[in-house]
Amino acid sequence: MQLERRFATELRTKGRMLEGYAARFGIEARIGTFTEVIRPGAFRASLASGRDILALVDHDRQRVLARTRSGNLKLSEDSSGLQFELSVPDTTFGADILELAERGDLGGMSFAFTVPKDGERWTGRKRELLAVDLHEISVVSAWPAYEGTTVNPRSKTPRLNLANYYLETIR
Repeated sequence: MQLERRFATELRTKGRMLEGYAARFGIEARIGTFTEVIRPGAFRASLASGRDILALVDHDRQRVLARTRSGNLKLSEDSSGLQFELSVPDTTFGADILELAERGDLGGMSFAFTVPKDGERWTGRKRELLAVDLHEISVVSAWPAYEGTTVNPRSKTPRLNLANYYLETIR
């Protein structure tokens, strides 16, 4: 299995908390020569497994923001996608992330995953993700994801439309 990363979605601040969506369901994204869409329920088994999932900055394992094992990261699926809430640490990079989020300078969210057997369905050049094994979510400084997503500090009213999609596959 290959570890894949998708950059996505919505981010808000509230005190020392960040919340939003690390992935959205039903939105087609162009990935090289194919399109991809995440189906509702794709994260269900992974979240139910109780595995420790990290929240990072730019996928950097040296910059851990939170983790499910410590209770500082909460993940759930709703009808829109993979929802998260994390408590930002009182560290230098934590303060930087909060400041960038308040200013609207962050690119969005990303997530890293592998696809289990029978977790995807191909129809021509369209890939549907039916189930994924989630490894981490990341706050990213650039390359936001699915068209129409937002980065929105809760205390601010302007919204930024994010139209780019970026894929990084680690082999």
